[in-house]
Amino acid sequence: MRQSCPVPQPESSQPEPSRPQPAARSSQAPSPSPAHPSSSSSSHAHPHSPSHSATLKRLEKSSGSLAAQAIARMDETLPWYRAMPPENRSWIGLVAQAGIAAFTEWFRRPDAPQAISTDVFGTAPRELTRAITLRQTVEMVRTTIEVMESAIDEVAAPGDESVLREALLVYAREIAFATAQVYAQAAEARGAWDARLESLVVNAVLSGEADEGAVSRAAALGWNSPEHVCVVLGTAPDGDSELTVEAIRRAARHAKLQVLTGVLGNRLVVIAGGSDNPLAVAKALIGPYAAGPVVAGPVVPDLLAATKSAQAAAAGLKACSAWQDATRPVLADDLLPERAIASDPAAREQLVEEIYRPLEEAGSALLETLSVYLEQASSLEGAARMLFVHPNTVRYRLRRVTDVTGWSPSDVRSAFTLRIALILGRLADGDQPA
Repeated sequence: MRQSCPVPQPESSQPEPSRPQPAARSSQAPSPSPAHPSSSSSSHAHPHSPSHSATLKRLEKSSGSLAAQAIARMDETLPWYRAMPPENRSWIGLVAQAGIAAFTEWFRRPDAPQAISTDVFGTAPRELTRAITLRQTVEMVRTTIEVMESAIDEVAAPGDESVLREALLVYAREIAFATAQVYAQAAEARGAWDARLESLVVNAVLSGEADEGAVSRAAALGWNSPEHVCVVLGTAPDGDSELTVEAIRRAARHAKLQVLTGVLGNRLVVIAGGSDNPLAVAKALIGPYAAGPVVAGPVVPDLLAATKSAQAAAAGLKACSAWQDATRPVLADDLLPERAIASDPAAREQLVEEIYRPLEEAGSALLETLSVYLEQASSLEGAARMLFVHPNTVRYRLRRVTDVTGWSPSDVRSAFTLRIALILGRLADGDQPA
């Protein structure tokens, strides 16, 4: 065996320059090995051979009929194509013709660098990517390729069928990449535009400038006008804001919420719809927020009223440092006393209208009992002595205070809120003319 195939013989019998010979043999062969798709260009990279020239001429001659057959096949097999307006159908026809023409030119010079996406999809307007989905484009390309593949035996010169078939397969791969690139670029551009539009809506809500225009822009972003809306505010994390926004979207999808979100300065703003529990919403979306307080505004009926929720959340975020034991997240309404002390007019009005006025309307006994009870350091016996009543009477009146206001005088935090409400109510009464 060693004598039959000695190692030194190839070096002595064939010099080094003879190594390209396999490529020369492959150029004469009608069909290259399918195991190496990249060699397909070399399999028909002989534009001066008689078979290639004949195939090219027949391909150029048949390009018009092939395009017509592709359009007819689409009309026959694709329902969405038949339902399209005539203008869009004509654009699709031009894309099919451009695809066949680009293949002809690519077959003529397979080694020349060419931008297939520009050759094929450049004939159609950019708006066509909005009118035709990616799935429909794939079906259009597949139909055109199938028509061309079925005509290979008629178009190719005798003995050149396999070369043309493999060239078509390679070209179909390039068209697939070009299709993906076109739609990826369109998606990026649309995403950038949607991000700007969403930022305008969020900023309008936060600044109190939300109007019907903001509602229309939100609808264009997929906002379906849910019944319950609230705004969640917190500190935005460092890094790419797009990643933060995408994290909020993932959390919202998991919680089955609609959201409009954006990073404004150092604040991460989320307008959430679909739940009447703002605390549950904030807990579901809290993950992407940076360390620090996260405040959820009250629930409002729609996007136009979301400014109220946003302003309450912003005031709560500003005043949250005054309550060091605040939970995370925390409701803006739980920060009413801190907001009132920080000169939030909405909080002051809410405390007066929701606590002081109902107590005032319920009778002077409740106001007097609550005031004395708080002054006596929440002592039932002390309040009873000051009021000259039985402690059970004080206990009953305090239960009535809880029923009327929703705040329990026996709870330390609620007692603080009730005290601030009493102070603000008396100040409001003192400002009224006699």
